[in-house]
Amino acid sequence: MGKAKSKKSSSGFIGRWFKRLFILGLLLAIIAAIVGGLFVSLARSELQSFEELKQSPNGQMIRVRAADGTIIQTLGPSFGRWLSIDDIPENMKDAMVAVEDRRFAYHYGVDPIGIARSFYERFQAGRFTQGGSTITQQLARNLFLNNNRTFTRKIREMILATAMEAKFSKEQILELYLNKVYFGGGAYGVDAASRTFFDHSATQLSLAESAIIAGLVKAPSNYAPTADAQAAIDRASVVVEVMQDAGMITAAQANEVKPAEVKLAADKPQNSVRYFTDYALPLLDNLIDETEKPIDVWTTIDLRMQRAATNAIRSNVPRGVQGALVSMDRDGAVLAMVGGADYVASNYNRAVTAVRQPGSSWKLFVYLTALEAGLRPDDLVVDEPVEINGWVPRNSGDRYAGTITLKTAFTFSKNTIAAQIGNEFGTSTIAAIARRMGISTPINTSPSMVLGTSEARVVEMVRAYAIVGNDGRDVEPYFITKVTTIDNDILYQHRKSSSKQILEDWVAAGIAELMVNAVEVGTGRAAQIGRPTAGKTGTTSSNKDGWFLGFSSGITTGVWMGRDDAKPVGGLEGGRSPARAFSSYMRVAVSGRPATQFTVVEYPERENDAGLAFGNKEDNLFMDENGMPLEGIPELGNGNILEGIEPELLDEGWIDRVLGKQNDVPDTPAEPDQPEPQASKPEQSVRPQSIDDLLSDLQ
Repeated sequence: MGKAKSKKSSSGFIGRWFKRLFILGLLLAIIAAIVGGLFVSLARSELQSFEELKQSPNGQMIRVRAADGTIIQTLGPSFGRWLSIDDIPENMKDAMVAVEDRRFAYHYGVDPIGIARSFYERFQAGRFTQGGSTITQQLARNLFLNNNRTFTRKIREMILATAMEAKFSKEQILELYLNKVYFGGGAYGVDAASRTFFDHSATQLSLAESAIIAGLVKAPSNYAPTADAQAAIDRASVVVEVMQDAGMITAAQANEVKPAEVKLAADKPQNSVRYFTDYALPLLDNLIDETEKPIDVWTTIDLRMQRAATNAIRSNVPRGVQGALVSMDRDGAVLAMVGGADYVASNYNRAVTAVRQPGSSWKLFVYLTALEAGLRPDDLVVDEPVEINGWVPRNSGDRYAGTITLKTAFTFSKNTIAAQIGNEFGTSTIAAIARRMGISTPINTSPSMVLGTSEARVVEMVRAYAIVGNDGRDVEPYFITKVTTIDNDILYQHRKSSSKQILEDWVAAGIAELMVNAVEVGTGRAAQIGRPTAGKTGTTSSNKDGWFLGFSSGITTGVWMGRDDAKPVGGLEGGRSPARAFSSYMRVAVSGRPATQFTVVEYPERENDAGLAFGNKEDNLFMDENGMPLEGIPELGNGNILEGIEPELLDEGWIDRVLGKQNDVPDTPAEPDQPEPQASKPEQSVRPQSIDDLLSDLQ
């Protein structure tokens, strides 16, 4: 009897605790329901009206405009027409409900059965293979929340979904969802998706097209036809199977659906203006804070010039070679940019990203150093074989012209003279001037740097040349003129820079004089455009890179050509294809502008007792905080490249000698750039040169 009584007492104890736990759980459920109801009621009262939700933005839309206002690119959300629930085809609505929320008509925003099914699948597969979110929950998340997978966000999503079910009808919820959900390819809403992928309104969607669109919601970036057409078709087949399983279509209808036969809209052609917009748009992060309202971005690009730039590169770049072009107005506005021969084939922007050896176009900084140090274009220098710390620079064909002017040395790009300038005034001084003029890439100070062995970007080299064309005042490249909202409220307006004086005006005018001569009679003759033009060629060793940079009528343009793998290109020289591309483009670019003459140079008087302006050859001690040389010029003492040179008249005798008519006279200058050190010193004797050789050298 005792044992029976003990068992009865134990079972009674368990029963009492079970009853207590049941009551406690029921109380907690009632409290949770009350609290949840209060939250749902509060959320419902704060929800916007159906009409207000229809007007809410889907994300930021960006329209990019050229300088004349033409829309050249649209980014961000793509909007179609808002379609009422009655205008959306039944097969589109059925496909979406079948694949995203089969019990849509039966739940109140949250589907307990769907949640239980997702947990069961989680238990079976060891991971979540399907979500439990209803269409209403997805809509709530898209409208009000983010995609962070946190418990708090999920609770808020459920509350909002329940509130929406309490406030709106099923038809209104589905209408909002189908017009708001993101389908990939920048398309928000079924009409935008239909126009983006099939080039027609969503009111005309076929069953196969509806299946493709419905299948995108799960992973728009993976299944969008613009990203992976085959993945979109495979996913559509799954949607058709689900629709059949849900009883929305018959087996016969399912068999008739052929997603692979759906005609997709042709891709929009990509052209070279994308090089410009791809670079300019990321700059918005530093210009504006607006990230929601639609905006218009007004840029500096001139479409007429951009077309001319594209044609100039494509028409002149050698086969299998890439090309880049940057064109800049005197205030820094980038008028045209080409980053490669074909944007579709390669969107790598060689105009602003690639770093390449500039060859003799780097001599801009070398000769600026000479001018700032006190040399003048008519000063005489000796073009002869030299050796500097074991390095032997060479002219083309080992030809040396003897005593020539500094202007002639620049005109025919004499490497030996550039080497002597670097040795006399210091390669670090040249590097400092390049830095002052906007070159940001690493600059070596070895003797061979004078021939352009340090790499540089096209856009930065163009800026440096633009400073010269702007009378020595700074030119800061810019790409965006203003940013406005869709209501024309100005969010950003470009302001003209202070144009700090980077070079003395007479220094800028002096180097321009040298560059004009290089185009008129020197290595840059192919760049002539029928009006005053200043410029400089550049060719690196083994013809790996070809450059031409110059300016006319307020526009500065730089052209680069070469292979991405930096392999040699036979016949590629700055004075050939790059110069011809420059000419082709500039003839169009300046056609609407008056021709301008270059400033007549008025040099300050030289005082030989002023002392050294730059200190020792390899330091920059005598410069101000802006890198500008202090007053004074180099003293003509031992080692100066001017020392011991007697003035020589440029008469018929000089012409005879440079043409090779006298066997004992050094040869005529040529353009070639040889940035790499040579192993041995050339012979001192100089062979005579024929008129044919001379003309060949000037090509």
